[in-house]
Amino acid sequence: MPCLLQIDFPTQGPFGAAMTEAFTELAESIDGEPGLLWKIWTENRETAEAGGVYLFESHETAQRYLRKHTERLTGFGITGITAKVFDVNESLSRINHAPLRRE
Repeated sequence: MPCLLQIDFPTQGPFGAAMTEAFTELAESIDGEPGLLWKIWTENRETAEAGGVYLFESHETAQRYLRKHTERLTGFGITGITAKVFDVNESLSRINHAPLRRE
């Protein structure tokens, strides 16, 4: 069953194009994570937050990535990390055109 992971943390940036430039290599690395179907990068300059919404193949792969990414963020000196893990109701999500597979 697919599993949705949401991670948010406080940050002073970079945002926008500067974020893309700073984190393209990290995004490419994340793309190779076992069980990852997709990630949406999130940012909010006004509230000084960033993070992402991820879809994983299973609860286990999401939890494994959450542990790894939390350690990575902590290593960058980031604190105040919040995370939520949700099971995905595939039947209802398909009605609303959710991308539940990797393209």
